[in-house]
Amino acid sequence: MREEHGFNQAELEELFRGVTIHKRVLELMDTQWEAKPYFIYRSLFITPSIIRKGKEKLLEHRHLLDKIEKDIGVDREVIIAIWGIETRYGSNLGSFNVFRTLNTLFDAYPRRSAFFRKQLVHFLLLCRENNMDPHIIKGSYAGAFGQTQFIPSSFREYAISYDGDNRRDVFHSTEDILASIANYLKRFHWQFDAPIFHDIGKTLHSPELLSTMEKGRKGRIDHHTVNTAQKTDIPAPQNNKKVSIVGLKISPFKGGGFRYIAGYPNFHAITAWNHSNRYAMAVTELSQLLQVNTL
Repeated sequence: MREEHGFNQAELEELFRGVTIHKRVLELMDTQWEAKPYFIYRSLFITPSIIRKGKEKLLEHRHLLDKIEKDIGVDREVIIAIWGIETRYGSNLGSFNVFRTLNTLFDAYPRRSAFFRKQLVHFLLLCRENNMDPHIIKGSYAGAFGQTQFIPSSFREYAISYDGDNRRDVFHSTEDILASIANYLKRFHWQFDAPIFHDIGKTLHSPELLSTMEKGRKGRIDHHTVNTAQKTDIPAPQNNKKVSIVGLKISPFKGGGFRYIAGYPNFHAITAWNHSNRYAMAVTELSQLLQVNTL
């Protein structure tokens, strides 16, 4: 921090004085919801109240979303769905002190210490750049903050000012919040009004498809191979890219209840935001439900 970023020793000692390990953060890091089966995970984020509120937000901010779609090229329902899943449309920003959280994960969570060291550096830099007090910012147990729930490096890279004041405010400015969500997805090659996924059945009929699925979010396969194996007719993805294969457990009953999908490039853009395929599918399903024109 001194040699690369111009902090002085007295400043650093003042910043870190009294910052202690938060044991609850460490407990929560090993019980993340993204590891739950999809039928449980989905029920957390797709509820009648979240759908209703999302439709209200689409109506309330329709002119802003018109402009974002025109300028940035990301579908409004997906923007609102991410906003809803991340913070319930700004009503739940998290109660953990971000500075203490990042320091805890850097110092006492060895599995990801290097990652959180990087985030701690980014956090102190963004606080200096944006004249924010690092001791008062609240967020999640993983160090994400604001209505976008950006981690520090994502804020510095993808947050934008869209309200004309040249200050990136993901806490209070709805313009900045929604445009920053759109900008993130666009930077990962979101295509406007393009498919996100296609269903391919309740069983996979090819070892090649199984192997692709087991590779996780980085597994890719040609859509022609999927059509041949699954006897389906999913269309070619935009720019003739490959698809991923995702299995979602949609029933608690033993031995059944799986849904398999082919994830398209827009699906992959959502997994760049959050690496969980379950998260990407929840965003997708919520965005589809928001398109129904009833409250």
